[in-house]
Amino acid sequence: MCIIGAMNKQNVLFIDGENFLHKISDVFYKSKEELDDFSLSQIYLNRLISSTITDLKIDRAIFYAARLHEHADTLEKSKELIKLQRNLKTNLEKQGFEFVIAGNVRAQKVYADKQTTTIFKEKGVDVRIAVDLVSMACDGTLGTAVLCSSDSDLQPAVSEAHKRGVDVIYLGFERKPNRGLIYTTDRSILFRSSEILASVNIIKESK
Repeated sequence: MCIIGAMNKQNVLFIDGENFLHKISDVFYKSKEELDDFSLSQIYLNRLISSTITDLKIDRAIFYAARLHEHADTLEKSKELIKLQRNLKTNLEKQGFEFVIAGNVRAQKVYADKQTTTIFKEKGVDVRIAVDLVSMACDGTLGTAVLCSSDSDLQPAVSEAHKRGVDVIYLGFERKPNRGLIYTTDRSILFRSSEILASVNIIKESK
């Protein structure tokens, strides 16, 4: 049972990290601009958020990422990705974000076109976001939730938050926003591609 307290309510930003970074990379790909992994790990996320969400003060910002592991089949690449995630964590924590490791990235063998390849799938991040969202709503500490994710599986958690008086804003991307979350949440705010390009290109230009 949820107990609604009388604590001060906060506006909390929940970011599905893997989904977010994939969307950023997609913007660069569609704009035919190059984006290296280091520049992505050094993104000015505060600048991007503040230029997009202009009418709401964010009291707490949480970036969720899956735990990476070294894999024998892709050992060098695995080590490189783990290093880049550490760089990203350091960068975002300096900007005031909470960096939460939730779930894991698992390797799976897939046989296709007469050959076996290794693919990687993230598990657990959406569950942790849903749990945190509903838990904060139940505790009475959440006033407005800003949900930056394209995972339709979060719609039931959004509905539960609504039942407890929480306003939920969908923070998406102007390219291919999630229609389900648009309809489920109270309102939507979309990142413009030009803002995304600027938030990363500043780093690229300073290298």
